[in-house]
Amino acid sequence: MARLFIFLLGFGLSVIGFVYIISYLNLMALGYNFEEYAHFIVSKAECLIGPIGLLIIFLVIFIPGGEKNELHL
Repeated sequence: MARLFIFLLGFGLSVIGFVYIISYLNLMALGYNFEEYAHFIVSKAECLIGPIGLLIIFLVIFIPGGEKNELHL
């Protein structure tokens, strides 16, 4: 049950982070080039929680754990 909660937490963080990254694509319409956009994205904390959320998801999926009777996929 705890792994499911951590998975959903990682999913929520990744959705929030990538929504910010996609919404900041509007800067490209204002004249920013891709290098300036990438530098801006890396400097924003709300955009960094997207990759952190993906990391949490991958860790929950690929690191084995749990009790003997837990279902492992």
